[in-house]
Amino acid sequence: MAPKQFKLPDVGEGLTEAEIVKWHVAVGDTVETNQTIVEIETAKAIVELPCPFEGVVASLDVDEGVTVDVGTPIITVDVAGLGAADDVSREDLVPSPVAEPSTHISPAVGLDAPVGEPKRQPVLVGYGVKPGATQRRPRRGVHPQPVDVPVPQEPGMVVAPVRTIEPEPASTTAPAAEPATTAKALAKPPVRKMAKDLGVDITALTGTGPQGTITREDVQAALSAPAPAASASVTGREERVPIKGVRKHTAAAMVRSAFTAPHVTEFLQVDVTEMMAAVRRLRELPDFAEVKVSPLLLVARALLTAVRRHPMVNSAWDEAAQEIVVKHYVNLGIAAATERGLIVPNVKDAQDLSLPGLAQALQSLAETARAGKAQPADLSGGTITITNVGVFGVDTGTPILTPGESAILAFGQVRDMPWVHEGEIKIRKVTTLALSFDHRIVDGELGSLFLRDIGAMLQDPLRMLAWS
Repeated sequence: MAPKQFKLPDVGEGLTEAEIVKWHVAVGDTVETNQTIVEIETAKAIVELPCPFEGVVASLDVDEGVTVDVGTPIITVDVAGLGAADDVSREDLVPSPVAEPSTHISPAVGLDAPVGEPKRQPVLVGYGVKPGATQRRPRRGVHPQPVDVPVPQEPGMVVAPVRTIEPEPASTTAPAAEPATTAKALAKPPVRKMAKDLGVDITALTGTGPQGTITREDVQAALSAPAPAASASVTGREERVPIKGVRKHTAAAMVRSAFTAPHVTEFLQVDVTEMMAAVRRLRELPDFAEVKVSPLLLVARALLTAVRRHPMVNSAWDEAAQEIVVKHYVNLGIAAATERGLIVPNVKDAQDLSLPGLAQALQSLAETARAGKAQPADLSGGTITITNVGVFGVDTGTPILTPGESAILAFGQVRDMPWVHEGEIKIRKVTTLALSFDHRIVDGELGSLFLRDIGAMLQDPLRMLAWS
């Protein structure tokens, strides 16, 4: 056998670094080609890395929780049949073509797959997931032993890996200090991330959820419970939180945007009583039976219609070429608050979707983002953004542009307010819209016309039909 190193690859978006979140293998383990070996967190998402070759793990070259640059060796594997030491990075791998990008991130791949269905087989990061129709080859020198693994009943639940391979009696090369079987707590990915960020040992908790599931409340209770002085994670009256992952990326992007594009923000209060009535009507239609219909759906449709009427708003400033790039497609970004921080996944080619299709796309986007499964491709290529600050009970704000975009719309809460309607003061449903735009591209007149059109369509949803 000869040692072969696997270098941290660029997962496809030009990222320069990533954090090692969790190793799925240990020194002495036998690994196979395309077997998931590690989870990494880039500036945009948590993704899995598959092993590009098979062999025996010689060393884990980077510890969990450490951030390293792309191209850094992270694992060394003893590979049979090699004449000399070698290493592998993304360029040495040939990905398998697939139809759709991966949106599943789980450290327990295949544990909850129904019997008789093809199990998920990881392929190179950035190229999705291939539903493998073939069976895995048995590992060399080991025989699988059956182990009862609890299957979660709640959607999105993750069972941490349980080792089920026992070495043959003749093989005693595994480190004696490492137990043969390890079981870990049952918890959803966001709960695991929350526990990690707060410094709570999730394996020491007793779950109060269904089938012993660890919940957010369990983590918070452990955090507030008195702990021995020797194990305290916070000293004195201050706590230091590492700036990394999504938070680091967001901070850099916002600073770059704020000090590159000259921001202007305009505000508009709108009577949306008719819009709210239209939302209730849409919920009763069979076409929307399987999706959630919220006011955000009509706000998104109004914005898409306004972009068609004022295409310059959906543009980008190319400093190097000294050109304005007008996009005749809309990759609609929706700002989402997640356990990992603020991210802005986008709906590709939203302008081509029907209203039910747009509703489904928005729902899928939100579920994926909140579950922490958004991939780098989901977070890149946006052209214009909506931030729904109303869900937090906020009326309005001055949103900062997503880098590379020229406009962002803030949608405030809808609340009852006294309003002059048909010459009389009545209680109406009112919201506040705020539009921030890049004044190099969008001047005051264009920004005002764009915001006015959105407000007019929300006040009278029939205008969306007339202007579509």
